[in-house]
Amino acid sequence: MNNKFVDLVYPHKIRHELEKRLDIYAPPLTQEDIKANPSILQKADVIFSGWDGPILDRDFLDAAPNLDAFFYGAGTVKPLITEDVWDRNLTITTAVKANAIPVAEYTLSQILFSLKNGWQFVRNIEEDRSYSKKPYEYLPGGFDSTVGIISLSTIGTEVVERLKHFDVQVLAYDPLIHPDDAKKLNVTLCSVEEIFEKSDVISLHAPLLQETRGMINKAHFLSMKKNASFINTARRSIVNEEEMIKVLEKRSDITAIIDVIFPEPTNKESLLYTLPNIILTPHIAGSEGKECARLGHYMLEEFKRYIEGDDLKWKITREQFSTMPES
Repeated sequence: MNNKFVDLVYPHKIRHELEKRLDIYAPPLTQEDIKANPSILQKADVIFSGWDGPILDRDFLDAAPNLDAFFYGAGTVKPLITEDVWDRNLTITTAVKANAIPVAEYTLSQILFSLKNGWQFVRNIEEDRSYSKKPYEYLPGGFDSTVGIISLSTIGTEVVERLKHFDVQVLAYDPLIHPDDAKKLNVTLCSVEEIFEKSDVISLHAPLLQETRGMINKAHFLSMKKNASFINTARRSIVNEEEMIKVLEKRSDITAIIDVIFPEPTNKESLLYTLPNIILTPHIAGSEGKECARLGHYMLEEFKRYIEGDDLKWKITREQFSTMPES
């Protein structure tokens, strides 16, 4: 994996616990190290990896004839897995559930702040150099307001679970979820259009698929309730950014909180940077700093189950892999 992440994902405490249970016979290695010396894989029974992990193709697997399990201390394994993995019946497990936790926490913080019209108050105070006068009758607040969740993905579901602690109604769009599962989550299923029309805050968690590229467009933003907010911690390409900007130029009452503008706009004069009702954060929703150790911790716990012969919680099957998003 990328060397700069090793100590974050697998800090000393986690490596010490692993060393009690296995022989770590090589130092942390990068893809380049493996390409320069593939014979180092000869003895490996298991591999612990993370961001910038290796492509598990035939050449890699041939160099690791004893490899039985691959523990990926990061999110999706889609870019790493080839058909050769399934031919080898290799066990693949991932910390994607662990990475969902900080995203859900970030999202919850922005939902609650947005229900208080927090970012709008920040803008008003900066512009007027004075506090707004009460009563704030237009403020949705945290009672009987409506939150819309687009996609009950791993992260979307985590957000919904956290919202159960608050007095809000939750609308959700997910064409793949069974109504019984939606009922258990206490959400009301509806269309994307209804979510934008009825919600005080909308949070996007859809996977990036060919079908979801540009799915959120001008019409959706135009239909938003007065003073509503939109949060994107999913993927930039799911939103038609140009159309979003055009609507936000005209509608200063709505707010867009965007954590995913990677790759950054090449035009430094982009209105993404200058429109006051666009809030940009630099992709901080996912695991950062000490939070990264949760990824390694999940893999440590998974490895304990592996050596005990217990069912793995985060194992990826071939069927699951086939429906994984592109990124």
